[in-house]
Amino acid sequence: MATYNIDSTHSEVQFKVKHLVISTVSGHFQKFEGSLISEKDDFSDAKISFNADVNSIDTNNEQRDGHLKSDDFFNAEKFPKVIFVGKELKKTGNNTFDLIGDFTIRDVTKTITLDTEYTGLAIDPWGNTKIGFEITGKINRLEYGLKWNALTEAGGAVVSSDIKLELNIQLVKTA
Repeated sequence: MATYNIDSTHSEVQFKVKHLVISTVSGHFQKFEGSLISEKDDFSDAKISFNADVNSIDTNNEQRDGHLKSDDFFNAEKFPKVIFVGKELKKTGNNTFDLIGDFTIRDVTKTITLDTEYTGLAIDPWGNTKIGFEITGKINRLEYGLKWNALTEAGGAVVSSDIKLELNIQLVKTA
């Protein structure tokens, strides 16, 4: 059995959302952790867990970050973590998978599917075994209680309901 933990120094957890329907605003979580435990080399039996600290959200704008932590969005005080628990890693191609799991924001949990690419295995200069994954997906923020909304004069949403997720994850073998 192999256990891997996220190397947060060499990983990124980002999100993107349309603003005023004409541009994209990006953000990321500075603090997150997760693991992958698998007995098989193809990860088909992988047990995957992940969580991000909502208070570490960073969109490069302090006022916006504060609004995102409020009850209009994440309510970081009451719900300090965004959580994903993998249920299945289904092979779709040579190094590609559908990662199916339960995604929780606030007090809402929904099963989602994330497109996942295994980007390889390497041994770092200190002898540590590392593996990498690129993970993408999309959620509807309104389904998770991230409810704040406003309309432009033309009737378009100030903030889109669709959120793109982009994770570049490097894991280090610990056992």
